[in-house]
Amino acid sequence: MSSELTSKVDKEARKKAADTLRQVFVKLIEQINNSEPPTMEIPKRTLGNTIYDEKRKLLLLGEEKLKRSFFDLNESKRFMQTVLMASIIYDALINDEYPTIRDLYYRGKHSIILKDPRGKTYEENTWDEQKESDSVIMDIEVFTSLLREDMLILSKEKGKVVGDMRIRSGNDIIDLSKMGHGAYSIEPTPDLIDFVDINAEFVLVVEKDAVFQQLHRAGFWKQYKAILVTSAGQPDRATRRFVRRLNEELKLPVYILTDADPYGWYIYSVFRIGSISLSYESERLATPNAKFLGVSMTDIFGDSNKKPYLSEQERRNYIIKAKDADIKRATEIKNYQWFKTKAWQHEIEIFLNKKSKLEIEAMASKGLKFLAFQYIPEKIKSKDYVE
Repeated sequence: MSSELTSKVDKEARKKAADTLRQVFVKLIEQINNSEPPTMEIPKRTLGNTIYDEKRKLLLLGEEKLKRSFFDLNESKRFMQTVLMASIIYDALINDEYPTIRDLYYRGKHSIILKDPRGKTYEENTWDEQKESDSVIMDIEVFTSLLREDMLILSKEKGKVVGDMRIRSGNDIIDLSKMGHGAYSIEPTPDLIDFVDINAEFVLVVEKDAVFQQLHRAGFWKQYKAILVTSAGQPDRATRRFVRRLNEELKLPVYILTDADPYGWYIYSVFRIGSISLSYESERLATPNAKFLGVSMTDIFGDSNKKPYLSEQERRNYIIKAKDADIKRATEIKNYQWFKTKAWQHEIEIFLNKKSKLEIEAMASKGLKFLAFQYIPEKIKSKDYVE
């Protein structure tokens, strides 16, 4: 690839990842040269090895590790898959390529012809489905302490952002305040973005893309000096990392706006403390300081300390009856350690008692001006968020 088309930051990230991969996997060759069985010790990516660090307020991997040995018949295939995938990623790095996880699946997908002691031949696939190769990539991440974004592995862009902010991506300066009715798609490698300058006081993360678009077109971010972000549902890794950088590096408060239901609560918790299934990512992707702005159950029904934002008639019009799956999920979340604060237990209890949920769009149905210029700014000003 022409050096004119490749940014300096890309080159540096590529070299760092390639060097790390080489250093980690060359140890297998050293083991063989020392007549030792080639073995990898990889942190276990299991629920049982996932802990909630109360002090740091993050979901993290514990200290348990598994040994993956080439000479262990139960582990030999996974051992070979791991080495194969690492070599494919390494080749892509040194050849200036940007593979997707789907590319990596196909690059490693082939059959090996085997012959048993009786001379009978049969085929063994390196992997059959992408979820198998994806799991191998995750093992490489925890083994090397490199996220796939560090290894310049691309994924589908999902999150979007707009605001009074200039960034450098590749060799270009992009002005996020001049996106028209559109927005900037957060790239799959958010650590390669440089923050050039910014004029903002907080970050508002909106679960729903449609609500994000409404707030954008209404000029919310201009009037309140906000960086407006949407995760378009369950957040991808790039969006989570981008939000974390805005908070950590630029010291901007982060507020999360989701539907008033267990799914929305989980989206908030993924932003704030990390994902249960991918806890090894949390130290770099989660934002422990993020606040749940709403929509809260007390916004809907009120309580002894607060008047509701919805009238009785509006509640009848907008509320959706919770399904059995919603109630089951709420009960599970109620028992998660990180939801065992007084405020969250109160929210969940209201939900379980009322068996009702509400979408953000209901607030917009009261009028977009109400959502953008009353509901959200009032809640931020009065610190009416759930922690």
